[in-house]
Amino acid sequence: MARSKSSDQTAPGKGGKAPAGATASGAKAGKNGEPKVGRLKKLGNNGRLMKQAYTLTRQNDPKLPWVMLIAFVVVFAVVELIGILLDSPFIFLPLAIILGALAALIVFGRRAQGSAYRQVEGQPGAAAWVLENMRGDWRVTAGVAGTPQLDAVHRVLGRPGVILVGEGSPQRVRGLIAQEKKKIARVVGDAPIYDVVVGDGEGQVPFKKLNTHVMKLPRNLSAAELNSLGRRVAALGGARMPVPGGPLPGGRQMSISQRQVRRRG
Repeated sequence: MARSKSSDQTAPGKGGKAPAGATASGAKAGKNGEPKVGRLKKLGNNGRLMKQAYTLTRQNDPKLPWVMLIAFVVVFAVVELIGILLDSPFIFLPLAIILGALAALIVFGRRAQGSAYRQVEGQPGAAAWVLENMRGDWRVTAGVAGTPQLDAVHRVLGRPGVILVGEGSPQRVRGLIAQEKKKIARVVGDAPIYDVVVGDGEGQVPFKKLNTHVMKLPRNLSAAELNSLGRRVAALGGARMPVPGGPLPGGRQMSISQRQVRRRG
């Protein structure tokens, strides 16, 4: 006797399951199963974030509009001058506008970065904020060691190996770093261990150069070795003390837009 098909089956695309890669609303799904955001919506979101970052930066840097305007005018004039010398000023006009706008955006990114750094510098957790916002595969654990005086040591795993970053009183921080280095040396094997003390004294790294200093460390590990290192270090546990994440004056937290602009800068 032949089997009968279920009466609630429907043709694909009508009442049955949605095709692979589509959501219930009909929108295409991304790799994580969530609806893909349209390009226009992404541009709109980026525009709003840039506007917010500009507003926040201008509050702390009143000269920002004029500096951006000067950058635009100088680059525009140079490109147009080249066009005039080549007897093609109108051909060079679109290029002059594009390069002028690019110069203004670069200046904006640098000024926004400087403004953000000035707001958090000298506050507890400032170094952790810088480390957590670095570009690339950096695995930061803030506050793996500390003191009641808010001195802190942060642990960073990356392609260079293990980086221990201390902020606070240099005398107390160096002792914390030495203790943490002994603990971590038991599990990291041959992975290099770097130590950094944030400050303006001899042998210290200035706060504004912390990002650059860490990013310039040699790449000693492959991606697979970094993953293996991460698993071994996980046995040591995470943060052992609460560390503020780069608070701003007045108790305000750094906005997402400012962080994104700082990264692009």
